Amino acid sequence: MSTMNKGISRRTFLKAGSAFTAGAVVAPTFFVRNAWAQEFRNNPGDAKSVKIGFNVPQTGSYADEGADELRAYKLATKHINGEGDGGILNTLKPLTLKGDGLLGKKVEYVTGDTQTKGDAARASAKRMIEKDGVVMYTGGSSSSVAIAQQSLAQEMGVIFMCGLTHSNDTTGKDRRRYGFRHFFNAYMSGAALGPVLEKEMGKERSAYHLTADYTWGWTQEESIKNTTEGLGWQTVKTIKTPLGAGDFSQYLTPVLNSGADVLILNHYGKDMINSLTQAVQFGMRDKQANGKNFEIVVPLYSRLMAQGAGQNIKGIYGTTNWNWSLQDAGSQALVKSFGQEYGFPPSQAAQTCYVQAILYADAVARAGTFYPPEVIKQLEGHKFDGAGNGPTEYRAADHQCFKDVLVVRGNANPSSQFDLLEVVQIVPRAQVEYDPKLFGGELGPYKV
Repeated sequence: MSTMNKGISRRTFLKAGSAFTAGAVVAPTFFVRNAWAQEFRNNPGDAKSVKIGFNVPQTGSYADEGADELRAYKLATKHINGEGDGGILNTLKPLTLKGDGLLGKKVEYVTGDTQTKGDAARASAKRMIEKDGVVMYTGGSSSSVAIAQQSLAQEMGVIFMCGLTHSNDTTGKDRRRYGFRHFFNAYMSGAALGPVLEKEMGKERSAYHLTADYTWGWTQEESIKNTTEGLGWQTVKTIKTPLGAGDFSQYLTPVLNSGADVLILNHYGKDMINSLTQAVQFGMRDKQANGKNFEIVVPLYSRLMAQGAGQNIKGIYGTTNWNWSLQDAGSQALVKSFGQEYGFPPSQAAQTCYVQAILYADAVARAGTFYPPEVIKQLEGHKFDGAGNGPTEYRAADHQCFKDVLVVRGNANPSSQFDLLEVVQIVPRAQVEYDPKLFGGELGPYKV
């Protein structure tokens, strides 16, 4: 493993930004109690390689995130196999991986398309398990997709690393022993964003919510609503919108005469790009209501969404899981590797998925086996640093990752097509932690 060279700096991308363009046989399933001499589903045995699955949205509303996720997974596979500069293998502590494959085997992968649909994601994951023989699968950019795949993982006894999922339910009522989430959740967004909204917009506001009509949107609306009402804000109305609506004009028109002075867009991906762009076209950025400047809030942001929305995101607040401008060693190691591979910095979706692949591999190395219950035990309660966002823990009680959360706003004066989100506050994990019983749910058993 080579030692990490000095990372590509934020300035490098800012100056150069304008130049970048953006059928295996399944082993029988037997479970016995000796973790070191197990037969289990898709045990690679004496094979020279081991296969994992990357199930991402290659079509649908979240396809942009899916494309970046797949780039990150391919880069992680290279680093696990000892190719390239090693990325966060140079910064992650503790670390057992050697950068020479996994338990003496080369890591290979198969890919699938979740289509940003739960049923399609589950079918694709099932194919990976039963026909391709994967020992782990990962990916997705939707909480309904993550929950569907996580349920399958529990049924099949194969570990699922959850990809990009922000619903409280993923590690709440729908948590599973065989699923782990590296991404933050809706509760954390609300807890991080609340103090900033109070400071910037005051305590007397009237909010109107447009919300993606599925598990993520529901819990995001609930979380931000609880936060803002705790500040003293009134909730004027909450309206559910279908995923992939495209034209949001019928939902935006009533906002203008509702008495609201804040529009909260609980949308993600192309839905957020479209709803925000249309809200600006309706004149909401220039509107006054209740004697105040009308404001728009996007609780969950991504750089890819910001690129799609362009000028419309300037000054708009939200939260992100990670940003490429962070200067910690782990973040900059990934920025350097990803930039050299693809010519532009990674998105938060890419960072999340890259880290999950590395963490799974390192857990296998620590366990000394691919046997899922032993790998799960290595991930439960695992504390580490050097992957971005500072000291991090995979909480054993619910498999939720805890780390610092970023509050951001659209950059008023971007220096490049990548410098679109300005980090205004790094919120310490202590401010966003909560009791694991808050959202209910049970992990369920190990498949032994």
